[in-house]
Amino acid sequence: MSSALFRFYGPLNDFLAPAHRQATLVCAFREPASVKDLVESLGVPHPEIDRLAVDGAFVDFNYRVRDTDRIAAYPSTWNPLLGNEGSLSPVPLEHPRFVADVHLGQLAAYLRFAGLDTVYRNEFDDADLAAVSADEDRVLLTRDVGLLKRGSVTRGYFVRATEPGRQLVEVLRRFDAADAAAPFTRCVRCNSTLVAVRRDHILHLLPPRTREEHTEFSRCPACRRVYWRGSHYQRVRAFLDVAFADACRG
Repeated sequence: MSSALFRFYGPLNDFLAPAHRQATLVCAFREPASVKDLVESLGVPHPEIDRLAVDGAFVDFNYRVRDTDRIAAYPSTWNPLLGNEGSLSPVPLEHPRFVADVHLGQLAAYLRFAGLDTVYRNEFDDADLAAVSADEDRVLLTRDVGLLKRGSVTRGYFVRATEPGRQLVEVLRRFDAADAAAPFTRCVRCNSTLVAVRRDHILHLLPPRTREEHTEFSRCPACRRVYWRGSHYQRVRAFLDVAFADACRG
């Protein structure tokens, strides 16, 4: 039996038991063992790790750990002055896009309200989520650590907050997505991009009061849902403005 020393930095400690945070951990293992397998055995999913160093030298997830190795794991927020040196993270997406697991339905709706491309299906299982993330190059948002440990997941993030409004702020901040947001341009039901539609084309679908009070409408080309700027729009707009401001203050 061999053993190695591990130290996790910054928010990677969120995945450790309180007594193990900010501490050097001893991990016993049978050789050969990859560093990916060992960090995940200690509770930290690999998509949250941006750099790994063994005795001061950067390594990748396939590195085979040896007896007495000293391993440091760093998050993406560790040291921006390093640039891409040693980074294990994929190149950031030019336009953030997400897939949310089945427990994050309200967060998915908020992201869509913000105009951010977010796939969500309440019938998806873990294999479906991992496949969509990999095949469509989307960030997998989840509160399931086990899901993030799947080998096919390269873009993934564990959402720390439990309240959907705070989750939105967290995701906007983590992925610097507030600037990419385009509120009310996506269908909240199916995620498709909305298109403007003439009032006379959908007049028969509108409630009587809406016909009288509104002249501008959008429609989803996929599910055909019609949108207009009613009282609900004003409430959501105010909610998003607060979320964007909070994210930028972070």
